[in-house]
Amino acid sequence: MSAPVTEELLLEPADNRVLANLCGQRDEHLRQIERRLGVQIGNRGNHFRVIGPERSVRLGGRLLRELFALAGREQLDPQRLHVLLQDAAMDERAQETMVEGEAADTEVLHTRRSHIRPRGPNQRAYIASIRKHDLCFGIGPAGTGKTYLAVASAVEALEQERVRRIVLVRPAVEAGERLGFLPGDLAQKVDPYLRPMYDALYEMLGFDRVARFTERNLIEVAPLAYMRGRSLNESFIILDEAQNTTVEQMKMFLTRMGFGSQAVVTGDITQVDLPRRQVSGLRHVMQVLQDVAGVGFTFFSPRDVVRHALVQRIVEAYEAAERAETAEVAAGTDTIDDEAPGAAPAS
Repeated sequence: MSAPVTEELLLEPADNRVLANLCGQRDEHLRQIERRLGVQIGNRGNHFRVIGPERSVRLGGRLLRELFALAGREQLDPQRLHVLLQDAAMDERAQETMVEGEAADTEVLHTRRSHIRPRGPNQRAYIASIRKHDLCFGIGPAGTGKTYLAVASAVEALEQERVRRIVLVRPAVEAGERLGFLPGDLAQKVDPYLRPMYDALYEMLGFDRVARFTERNLIEVAPLAYMRGRSLNESFIILDEAQNTTVEQMKMFLTRMGFGSQAVVTGDITQVDLPRRQVSGLRHVMQVLQDVAGVGFTFFSPRDVVRHALVQRIVEAYEAAERAETAEVAAGTDTIDDEAPGAAPAS
């Protein structure tokens, strides 16, 4: 293990108000940075010292400089700091893997109300894959931006007139498509299940435009069961929560693509709600289409989670528990297989 290194920083111009905003109440912002990066931070006024592993110290020093500049313009809080820490860590990884001369901002999504920049190399790869392939899969845990970036890509394509409409599709209920008991018409039955995509649309287009586009059928919502028999031309189609499709439903959906259409499929294979012993269509399609030309796959990890810091730790804890359970099952199987058939139990 390499010896810790130390970096000294002098943040100028000295301003007590900005320094208090940077450090947080009782230095809570500094403690948050320490926990996240695995470093120690001390300061006297505007003189800071960062101690720890070389890479973490380098990142911590850069982050403190950026936060000092930001603290002079806006009020910092733990939630805002979490996002900034996430971005800084992802940018660090991106710089390590980036091809020389490649710009970090080449995959920005442009919509009328905002410009959306990807966070980290996997989100950049995801947007690049969507732009390159007619069919793209985004697979990974909750909070990694799969659905949000898919909707942003759809809005960009609609505003640039590369497609004529957006179609949002999702398995409506955990293990089936039984919507009859829900009140309202078809759209009202399905709307609650499509709320994450609607929230993204409202942010990018505004409530009024989303309502107008829905009335004019430029934005269409449909449960997966109602896609059978259709052929969608010049459309940007998003299938969300695809881990809850069956093999037959996934095949049916993928064959709905018509001329000039593009499809993005998102899901998390660790959160399958189908009945036991029923194969997830998303798991199956990963094997079937992995070598098919024109199809792109992007896989996210817990490190790509951009929600509350606790969400990332929850995802990692569940993955560790599942690995342990799988190892136990495998060990039990090996023990059974090692026993000779018909052998008498030990006394």
